[in-house]
Amino acid sequence: MYEYIRGSIADISPANIVIDAGGVGYFINISLNSYSQLSGKREARLFLHQVVREDAHLLFGFAEQNERELFRNLISVNGVGANTAIMMLSSLNPDEIRSAVATGNVAVLQGVKGIGAKTAQRIIIDLKDKLGKLQETSQILATADNTTQIEALSALVMLGFSKKDADKVVSKILQEQPDASVEVLIKLALKRL
Repeated sequence: MYEYIRGSIADISPANIVIDAGGVGYFINISLNSYSQLSGKREARLFLHQVVREDAHLLFGFAEQNERELFRNLISVNGVGANTAIMMLSSLNPDEIRSAVATGNVAVLQGVKGIGAKTAQRIIIDLKDKLGKLQETSQILATADNTTQIEALSALVMLGFSKKDADKVVSKILQEQPDASVEVLIKLALKRL
C-alpha cells in the first residue's frame, strides 16, 4: 500500500492529476476538493489510496490526510465504492458530508449522483460514531481561468456524464453566473445532472 507521493504536477484536471515522481508519471484520481487545493501549484504531495480490481489498479489521491480518512470511511460502507466516494467528495466538501452524517440529513447525501435513500441512510448509520469524532475545516479556493467551461465539462465527462447533457447544464449555469469558478460550475452541475 502506498502512503503518499510527492513530485511535480505534469497535468491536472478537476477529476485527476498526473504526478511526475522519479521520471514516472502517475495517473491519480482526485476529488474536486483536492483539485481546489492543488490548482496553480507546480509541486504536490498527495496521500494515496490504492484500489486493486481484477481489471485495473487505481490510485486515488487527496491533498489532506483527513480527506483520505473520510474517503476510506465512505468506502467502508456497503454499497459505496471508490467512484461514488470521490463523487461525494466532489459534490460536497468534507465538512458538509460530516455535518450531514452527524445531523442525519439524508436529503443532502441523496443530492449526490448515485446515492439513493437507502445508501444515504446506511452511510449515516455506519459512520455517525466514526465521523462525529473527526474535525476538519476546508475551504474551496476559487481559481480564475479562461478555460473554465472546458475544464468543468471535461471533469463531468470523466465522472461519467454524457457530454451533451453536461454541456447543456454547464452553459446554463454560466449564463446565470458568468464569473463562476470551475469548482462552483462542477458542484452546481452535479446537483442538476
